[in-house]
Amino acid sequence: MSNPQQLRYSKEHEWLSAVEDGVATIGITEYAANALGDVVYAQLPEVGDTVTAGETCGELESTKSVSDLYSPVTGEVTAANQDVVDDPSLVNSAPFEGGWLFKVRLAEEPKDLLSADEYTEFSGN
Repeated sequence: MSNPQQLRYSKEHEWLSAVEDGVATIGITEYAANALGDVVYAQLPEVGDTVTAGETCGELESTKSVSDLYSPVTGEVTAANQDVVDDPSLVNSAPFEGGWLFKVRLAEEPKDLLSADEYTEFSGN
């Protein structure tokens, strides 16, 4: 399993893309997707919602369990991935590409995020 070097990672197993025009893309890591099992339902924050770093903003349900989705950053949601709502298995099959979850216009610079190497060491994968 390889964590893309250009992303930043949270200890709750979310990833954050590079910020473009103040907006970052967020998803869950391959490690988290594998631990969840086959994702069958995704409840994502809606456009216009405000999310807060470290707080619950949605839910992913798998054949194994239900897991809260945490935002790694604070800001306003600018997009939610309707493709994941329609086909939650994208979280498993393409966690770093088509399985992204939502986009956020950042209210502040993200804190406490890990590099790919730090996340690999943290998660043991």
